Amino acid sequence: MRPIRPGSTARRGSGARRGPSPVFAAAAVAALLALTATACGPDEDGGDAGDKPSGSVGQSHGRITVPDDLKDRLKQHGIDLGKWKNGEWKNWDKDKWLREAKDFVNPVIEDLWDPDRMRDADKSPEKPVDNDISGDKGVTDPTPAPVPAVSVPTPYHDSAPEFGKLFFDGPQGSMVCSATVVQDPAHPGRSNMVWTAGHCVHAGKKGGWYRNIAFVPSYNNDGLSMAGLRGAAKEKVAPYGIWWGDWAQTSDQWIGEGASVGGQGAPYDFAVLHVTPEKGSTDKSLEETVGAALPVDFDAPAVSGIGNLKATGFPAAPPFDGQRQFRCEDAPGRLSVVKDDPTMYRIGCTMTGGSSGGGWVAKGRDGKPALVSNTSIGPVNAGWLAGPRLGPEARSVYDSVSEKYAGR
Repeated sequence: MRPIRPGSTARRGSGARRGPSPVFAAAAVAALLALTATACGPDEDGGDAGDKPSGSVGQSHGRITVPDDLKDRLKQHGIDLGKWKNGEWKNWDKDKWLREAKDFVNPVIEDLWDPDRMRDADKSPEKPVDNDISGDKGVTDPTPAPVPAVSVPTPYHDSAPEFGKLFFDGPQGSMVCSATVVQDPAHPGRSNMVWTAGHCVHAGKKGGWYRNIAFVPSYNNDGLSMAGLRGAAKEKVAPYGIWWGDWAQTSDQWIGEGASVGGQGAPYDFAVLHVTPEKGSTDKSLEETVGAALPVDFDAPAVSGIGNLKATGFPAAPPFDGQRQFRCEDAPGRLSVVKDDPTMYRIGCTMTGGSSGGGWVAKGRDGKPALVSNTSIGPVNAGWLAGPRLGPEARSVYDSVSEKYAGR
């Protein structure tokens, strides 16, 4: 797994494939909200949990039922919930790998992410970029000196409650990234929104949406070693629960041009998840559960005015093992991977793959911490990281997810 994402450059107006709209509107299939594994199989009376009257998703004997109209929409994509739960999700045939913005599906499969599976997930969805990928020498600042990553103090929830680890499955197996709880303008104090990298939810121009995407806030809260996690109770590994993505959105540039190598799509490599708890009541939001959420600053100043940035994540490529949380702090420089694309922030940092998607935090205008970027790419020697500057495209993705769930 390598630090960071494939790579750079999503050329606007270049004729590359784009999504249906600049901001991916939520479409019908989005209604997949919280389809739990119980909704995929027999109910307590022995029938198919989906064989219930049409209407909104509701409870039956404490289990979530699937309305017929939603089942029909899933069938249009060749998805049978029962088969999906029992392993059909492992079918990565091209015609089964949904890629369009409106086609995100992520039915909850309870207990799929058990402690052992989470501990052993160690692949990164991207490959490292070359150390020198600058597309414009006149804009790119000198390569920063490496800044050693330092351990975040344990318990992580006391030190960094907004941060966590992202798990998902791709054609090569179980993979990992990092992610951050962010505020939801539509639900102040009750956010269920998570920020990560686009390449942590979608494979880009040659692939589609990853599957079984789940966020674990304060993963391995006590910072146990790999050996210490063997046989550890789920409460030790996921003390604040497992939260499945019931909707994901990324930029049209990432879906159209993102790649696992070379930096393509990197200036637009961001994504927002709306999440739901794997088990239990949805009355308590993610923000209420962890007690924190960061605001997102889409108007952060250029490198000369932003001060130091703090990048946090769970690096998994050697010399790290993905089980513990680390952080780097550095004054950013500029990285331009394609002349006509926005420049990226770049800092010195020795974190590796698995740290992708982790939030970059700076002091906001009110003097309080705000998320201003996320880890996107880094070189093979793990000496620096780069993240996108969050502009109108990122704001559109964020606002769209918030507005989608505003009335719920």
